[in-house]
Amino acid sequence: MADARIFFHVDMDAFFASIEARDDPTLRGRPVLVGGAGPRGVVAAASYEARAFGCRSAQPMAIARRLCPEAVIVAPRHDRYAAASREVFAIFDRFSPLVEGLSIDEAFLDMSGTARLLGPPRAAAERLRAEVREATALPCSVGIATRKFIAKIASAAAKPDGVVEVAPGEELAFLDPLPIGRLWGVGPKVRERLERLGVATVGALRQQELAQLRRLFGKHGEHLHRLAHAIDERDVAPTRVVKSIGHEDTFARDIVGAAAIRRHLLSQATRVADRLVARGLVARRVQIKIRDGEFRTETRQRTLDAPTREARLIYRAACALLEEIELAGRSFRLTGVSVSALEEDGAPAQLGLAFAPAPEARAAPVQDVISEIRRRYGHGALYPAEAGHKERPDATGFASERRDPIDE
Repeated sequence: MADARIFFHVDMDAFFASIEARDDPTLRGRPVLVGGAGPRGVVAAASYEARAFGCRSAQPMAIARRLCPEAVIVAPRHDRYAAASREVFAIFDRFSPLVEGLSIDEAFLDMSGTARLLGPPRAAAERLRAEVREATALPCSVGIATRKFIAKIASAAAKPDGVVEVAPGEELAFLDPLPIGRLWGVGPKVRERLERLGVATVGALRQQELAQLRRLFGKHGEHLHRLAHAIDERDVAPTRVVKSIGHEDTFARDIVGAAAIRRHLLSQATRVADRLVARGLVARRVQIKIRDGEFRTETRQRTLDAPTREARLIYRAACALLEEIELAGRSFRLTGVSVSALEEDGAPAQLGLAFAPAPEARAAPVQDVISEIRRRYGHGALYPAEAGHKERPDATGFASERRDPIDE
């Protein structure tokens, strides 16, 4: 047991809402909803006080306000969240050389072999939490286990602001009483099918024959069988690759016509390009997404002749894709641009306007300069004139990254 693998799953508690309460003491102890306040707004984060009323992230703001009329609604400040995330991950890096970020506010750490330096796992977890709080004034919860998926379940059990350790050899005892919905890969439909069979807990799932699970769920049945038996051989993957980068906006008032849609696609393309530059990536595939007033969603995508990080090329492809969609007689509540088929940029990033023999050769360095200015001074510091606005007061925007699935 002394040589058992040890994983931490560290998850910041109500990250966005906690940052808002940290920065504004009048919000402390009050229900806080981070997101757009308009009728089309969506909850990006809810404080624990708001969650007590049934509010949750990704919920329409109108529903959250009905559930908790006294909630304070705060507009997202993504720059502040990103800055806090960098501080937190810098602390993670001091505790382990193997850190796998899952999102802006959570990560796996491989803590195997760190006991001599950092002490027993629980002591190390408490020290990590103390350092995070000292540096950022933010709470976090830590799950400790010999399997990654169990560490993640344990961190959820530790919330808010706590530590739960599943000692080596205690994995099945920890898992057995849990509802099956706590396992990765058990969504509502799978849960309903299992419950119809009388399988409501992980322990009951563990009693099912592998052949039966295969018949019911195919290959996914093997995944369920392994998790129920606490089998998870995955290591922390510190170089996990981002698979797509995108930005979309939901509008307070529907927009009409290709010209209006193109203005938003242009603004979204610039944000996507900024994030490509920041990560040193280029993209070969562009996708657009639009949703009309009847909640009908359409997507179109195309592969570029060559990978790019340039906003103008992403925008050009987005406009071409828009032409494939019938717009007549429809109004639209959402637009979005995303890129995928990502790869590392072969050319080093340049932040100077050095001479180049042709506009095409200069385009990428110019994009780097523009993106760097926006990174330092905010997106409104430089924006495309065609966009016709800076920070779109009629829209609630959300950046997105899709990473390799970790539960398959």
